[in-house]
Amino acid sequence: MSGPLKGVRVIDMTTVLMGPYASQILGDMGADVIKVESPQGDMVRELAPMQHAHMGALFLHINRSKRSIVLDVKKPEGREALLRLVADADVLLYNVRPQAMERLGLGYEAVSEVNPGILYVGAFGFGQNGPYAAKPAFDDLIQGAIGLPSLVKQAGSDVPRYVPANIVDRTVGLYAVSSLCAALYHKEKTGRGQRIDIPMFETMVSHLLGDHICGATFDPPLGEPGYARLLAPERRPFKTKDGFVCAVIYNDKQWAAFYEVLGDSAEIRNDPRFASLDSRNRHTNEIQQIVARIFTERTTHEWLQQLEKADIPCMPLHTLTSIFDDPHLQAVDLFQWETHPTEGRIRSVGVPTTWSDSQPQPGRHAPRLGEQSEEILREAGYSHDEIMSLMAQGVTHGAS
Repeated sequence: MSGPLKGVRVIDMTTVLMGPYASQILGDMGADVIKVESPQGDMVRELAPMQHAHMGALFLHINRSKRSIVLDVKKPEGREALLRLVADADVLLYNVRPQAMERLGLGYEAVSEVNPGILYVGAFGFGQNGPYAAKPAFDDLIQGAIGLPSLVKQAGSDVPRYVPANIVDRTVGLYAVSSLCAALYHKEKTGRGQRIDIPMFETMVSHLLGDHICGATFDPPLGEPGYARLLAPERRPFKTKDGFVCAVIYNDKQWAAFYEVLGDSAEIRNDPRFASLDSRNRHTNEIQQIVARIFTERTTHEWLQQLEKADIPCMPLHTLTSIFDDPHLQAVDLFQWETHPTEGRIRSVGVPTTWSDSQPQPGRHAPRLGEQSEEILREAGYSHDEIMSLMAQGVTHGAS
């Protein structure tokens, strides 16, 4: 493994998406991520499409750069093995409810007793000082709890809808990575470990209200919450003669350039509703309707060519199929083909950031369930006979 986190060891007890997404980023950055799985494995292993059991496509895309060990931590021997791993680790990352960790005897007090310098990082539904502390949470649930489907309806949907992406899991996962990296820096300076709770609900309320708190900022309020520009039903890709274009004409300079592209047909040039950034935002729906009519007069190619020449931000509207053929993404090699030991040739999405030194890069293929169980137990000091005994008891098993 290489990268900026080389030498950091993470005991990863996370499952599904939010936690594994965070730990994959840590692994890509060079951390030694030990994925601790139950004998049945992470449930995402079973999500189709897949070629072989336990190796679903989503699992492959959020569990590279890790080693897999099977441990039944509900058994005393499994808990003991987990604590032996923790003793030599920098981070314990989990995403079940803290109450479940306590029931397993793996709460912060028990873990920090074994390793006082451990960073005990939990990403779960709700902060532990409120009435929702023990509630379960999933991406869709939190989307609804923060009002995102209501905003989608306000912006023009026929009914409230969830965003068609795991936006909560991935946003909170990123927040977990940034928090953990900051905690590693703090530990480097002070030598102290600590417990860090990253609640999905509070994190996403902060994320959403950063855009939409608006008038509710003030006392007394200066209008209702909600950023008008983002909620305008007409805020969508522009239909052209033969397709769609995504364009953002936002500041005064861009509008002046757009008027030059339109020439004499710029009917909105002298409209007082659109004279400033503030007034355009307040009349977003009206201006978007006018611009939408204008875009139907030219082809997608014509618009992209003319808007790019005027330095107005624009892009084609991709689909999940056409995105793979984007010339920029091909040039930067974001999509890469690799050979997986069991799954054959698979497409992966590379690390999106570029570093002048210590470039992060995937270091391992997504592991089979228990692929490194014996290897990791040996590193923890278990003898061959002890490992065979754990296998006989169903505490661990090898690759499957």
